[in-house]
Amino acid sequence: MVRERLADYRDRVRGQLLAAFREEHTPHQVAASFAVGIFITAMPTGGLGVGLFFVLISIWSWISKPAIFASVAVLNPFVKPVIYLASFKLGAVLLGSESVGSLDGTATESAWVAIQQLLLGNLIIAVALSAIGYVTVLHLTRAHRRRSRRQTGTSLLSIVIGFFRR
Repeated sequence: MVRERLADYRDRVRGQLLAAFREEHTPHQVAASFAVGIFITAMPTGGLGVGLFFVLISIWSWISKPAIFASVAVLNPFVKPVIYLASFKLGAVLLGSESVGSLDGTATESAWVAIQQLLLGNLIIAVALSAIGYVTVLHLTRAHRRRSRRQTGTSLLSIVIGFFRR
């Protein structure tokens, strides 16, 4: 059951990224779109992230739709709790905070400490995941396009020479 779901997620990500690789967007635009998607998806948006994707797509034409939506499949419901837990722990380390359960303050104070820990840690993790995602997708896009040119027998040199033929 779990293997099947993981295989489904993997196939969905692969399909969306392949669609992004085949688009007219530059490798930088594909990678940047994925990185923006990872950043938004990693943040605790309460489900509003996908709506924000549509807003960004309508504002900026350089955004690759398949690449930005592939990020949702990468940070799927199995991964998000791990990210939030790591964010909370990282925030606690960076803020030097004690565990929220061991605070002697009110519930409001405990909630405020927990929110600060989560947001700080989440911001750092989202930036790190976005950077890793950008570099990875940029490399994959370039490699896919090089391989596609070789398989079709069309090299960059033959394309350039083709412009000078009658």
